[in-house]
Amino acid sequence: MSTNTPTAALSQAGVSIWLDDLSRQRIASGGLERLIAERDVVGVTTNPTIFAAALTDGESYREQLHALAADGADVDRAVFEITTDDVRDAADHFLPVYERSQGYDGRVSIEVSPDLAHDTDATVAEAHRLWERVDRPNVMIKIPATLEGLPAITAAIAAGISVNVTLIFSLDRYRQVIDAYLTGLEQAKAAGIDLSTIHSVASFFVSRVDTEIDKRLTAIGTPEASALKSKAGVANARLAYELFEQEFATPRAVALLDAGANRQRPLWASTGVKDPSLPDTLYVTELVARGVVNTMPEKTLEATADHGVIEGDSVTGQYAEAGRLLDALASAGVDYDDVTALLEREGVEKFIVSWKELLETVRGALESAR
Repeated sequence: MSTNTPTAALSQAGVSIWLDDLSRQRIASGGLERLIAERDVVGVTTNPTIFAAALTDGESYREQLHALAADGADVDRAVFEITTDDVRDAADHFLPVYERSQGYDGRVSIEVSPDLAHDTDATVAEAHRLWERVDRPNVMIKIPATLEGLPAITAAIAAGISVNVTLIFSLDRYRQVIDAYLTGLEQAKAAGIDLSTIHSVASFFVSRVDTEIDKRLTAIGTPEASALKSKAGVANARLAYELFEQEFATPRAVALLDAGANRQRPLWASTGVKDPSLPDTLYVTELVARGVVNTMPEKTLEATADHGVIEGDSVTGQYAEAGRLLDALASAGVDYDDVTALLEREGVEKFIVSWKELLETVRGALESAR
């Protein structure tokens, strides 16, 4: 690991750095190992958009695609085998981190098909299928925090499957996610499963909140509205961390922790800055707190390594200010509940589009290989 660098300082402040990207080329070229060694990266997240981009580099997948075509594989089987192979390979690269951190880090996430986001039973079945196929203790299955996803999260945790809960935008939904996790742990405990083997993160999206709220503030057009721009994402995340602290200090949670369970860590997702007028490390430096994950696209990771200024905890003393900011947004006419509901719908829809693009890319490659 690096020393005396911004990423080392971030790690020392208690933030686990995960890369929001994965491709076979990155693994084969040694690029992933470089980021582990030089950028303090201790995990990887994936999603349909990332895999769709990776598969455009057909060269890295050519041999496997030819083999799958020769075997008569259809597109669904081909995508399943390609993506799970990449995740398994990445998990093996992170195994030393996993072992060194006693399961805390060294994690690689793979998402259930976004087409299943509103189908609880199908999501649970797919989570089991992915978990068994990858067959690595340091994999996490990504399940979206839709209303239908909540009972699927509980069922997966209850079965001993580690889960990365994704697409969380609102504080109310985050509270429901924590409840789903704790319920799953209670069921796992009743079934005699070792709670210490179950890990989970709750992926709270940041920049997308600013993008949507800033658009609404621009439409409102008052000086008061303009003064609130680009602050909501950080405030929302800070209040999520406050909720994390509160919920895992309840008697219910403490009883599970005493029985060997792990806290479900907050994960800051969507940390690439969309507005070029903002600091490119905004969603890193302003969200430093012990026990969180920050999953970064490589551009954000490199910006942090180059000029990120890490000055310790930038979250826990900011709750009152964050609450006032959300109150001010409401007074200005921004409907928080409407924003977060829209972002959840759009998040699912965007992943479905990327999933279809991935399927089409693989379908074309299979046809060319036959």
